[in-house]
Amino acid sequence: MKLSTRIALAVGVSVPLLVLASGWLLLHLVTDDLRARQDSQLRARATVLAKNAKAYLEVAGSDRPVMEQARQRRLVNSARDVGVRLTAPGAPGGTITAGPQPDPFPSLPRSAPKPVTVTSGDTDWLALSLRVGAAKKGSSPPNLWLFSPDTAEEELALVRRRVVLGALVAAPLAGATTWVIATRAVLPLRRLQRRTSGLDPRASAARLEHTPTRIAEVDDLAYTLQTVLARYDEQVERTGEALATARAFAATASHELRTPLMSMRTNIDILTDHPGLDPGDRAEVLEDLGREHARLLGLLVMLRALAQGDLVEADAFGLLELAELVDASVSDLRRTHAGAEVSVRTTTGLLVHGWEEGLRSAVDNLLTNAWAHGRAADGTARIEVTLRPSRDPREPAAVLTVDDHGPGIPPERREEVFQRFLRGPDSPGSGLGLTLVAQQIDLHRGRIAVLDRPDGRPGARFEVRLPATDVRDVENTLPLLRRDWLTGRHRPAPTSETQV
Repeated sequence: MKLSTRIALAVGVSVPLLVLASGWLLLHLVTDDLRARQDSQLRARATVLAKNAKAYLEVAGSDRPVMEQARQRRLVNSARDVGVRLTAPGAPGGTITAGPQPDPFPSLPRSAPKPVTVTSGDTDWLALSLRVGAAKKGSSPPNLWLFSPDTAEEELALVRRRVVLGALVAAPLAGATTWVIATRAVLPLRRLQRRTSGLDPRASAARLEHTPTRIAEVDDLAYTLQTVLARYDEQVERTGEALATARAFAATASHELRTPLMSMRTNIDILTDHPGLDPGDRAEVLEDLGREHARLLGLLVMLRALAQGDLVEADAFGLLELAELVDASVSDLRRTHAGAEVSVRTTTGLLVHGWEEGLRSAVDNLLTNAWAHGRAADGTARIEVTLRPSRDPREPAAVLTVDDHGPGIPPERREEVFQRFLRGPDSPGSGLGLTLVAQQIDLHRGRIAVLDRPDGRPGARFEVRLPATDVRDVENTLPLLRRDWLTGRHRPAPTSETQV
C-alpha cells in the first residue's frame, strides 16, 4: 500500500472521530446553554406573573367583581406561552389556569423554587412554583405554578443529527483531499526511490546523487542511503585489502622462508648423513641450525605483526599513557638482554590515541634495533630513551627518542633502513623490524626521523613524534583507512629532518 493511501485512510478515519468528539463536547455545551436560557426565561416570566397573581389575590373574593375580573384577565394575558395554575381561596373552583397545560396533568412536587422537569405522557415540561399572597387562618398559602414545554431536547436532537451527518460527509472528503495532498507531498520521496532503485553496488560504481529538497525526512533518508553505500564501498575496499594482504603474506612468507628452510634442511641432512661428524663441526652445524630457526621464527612474527597493522580497525584504538608503555618496553628489554645498559627519562601525562599492541611493538623494535646495531666500541649496548612533550606550542606532540652508541647511519641510507627485508649480511634480524616501526608510526599519524646524536658522539638517534591528544579530540586522531605495508604498495614516509 502506498504511503499516500495510508495517510488518506488514516485521515479518513481520524477526522470523523475528531468530528464526533467535537460534537459530543459541543452537545454538552449547547445542552447547558439551552437549560440555562430556559430557566432564565421561566424565572423572568415568573416575576411578572407573581406580581399580577398577587394583585388578583388582593381583590379575589371581595365585593369588587369588576376589579377582580380585570386583574384576572391581566394575569391570564401575561401568561402568553407559559402555563399558569394559581391555587387561591375564593377563586372559582379554587384554581385559575391559563396558557398551555400538561395533559394529562402530572403529579407535582410539594414545591419547586427552582425549575424542575416533569413528564406528561411523552412530553417533558419545566415547572416552577412560587408562594404569593398571605395565608389565611386555617388554609394553605396560595400557590402559583408555571409550566413551559421543554424544547431543549428537540434542539439537541437536531444538533446530534447534524454532527453525525458532518462526520459521515467529512470522512470521504477528508480522505480524498488528504490523498491528493499526500500524493504531491511524497513526490520527492518517490523521485528518491526511482533514483535508488537502479543502484547496484555489486555491478556498478554509480552512487546516489541527491539535491537537497528542504524536506527533512527525504534529505535525511538520502543522507542515510549515501552513508550506507559509502560504508559498503569502504567494506568492499577493506575486504580487497584483506585479500591482498593475505595473498602478500602467503607470497612473501613462501619467498622469504625458502632460504632459511633450505639452510635448515641442509644442516639436518649433514647431521643425518654423517653420524660420526667431528664434535666441533657438529656444534657449528647445530649453532647454524639454531640461528636459522630463530630467524625463521622472527620472520613469521614480523610478518604477522605487519599483517595485523594493515588490517587493524578503528575500534582497536583507545587513549594511552605513553610513559607507561615505554617503561614496560624498557623493562622487557632489560629482562631479555641482561647486558644492555638502558637509561630512561619519561614525562608522565602524555596521552595519545593509539593501538596499544601496535605502539608497543614499535617501541620494542626500536629498542631491539638499538641493542643489535648500536653497540659501543667495547661491545656494550648503551641506550638512552627519552619521552617528552614537543617544544613547539603549535604542534602538541609526544616526542620519543632512542639514542645508541653504534656506528650511526649515513644520511644517504636513513630512508632505506625502513624498507622491507633490508638487512646487513651479519644482521640477526628479519629485515622487517624498522619497517614495522614505520608502519605503526604512519598508522598513528606520526613521524619518525633518523638523526645524528645531539652530543656529537658516534651513534644514531631515532626520533618519533606522535600527536598528543585528550578525550575531547579523540575523533580527530582516528587511523588512516588505507594501509598496504605488507603488500609493498605503500612507501614509508620517514624523514631525516634536523633535530627539533
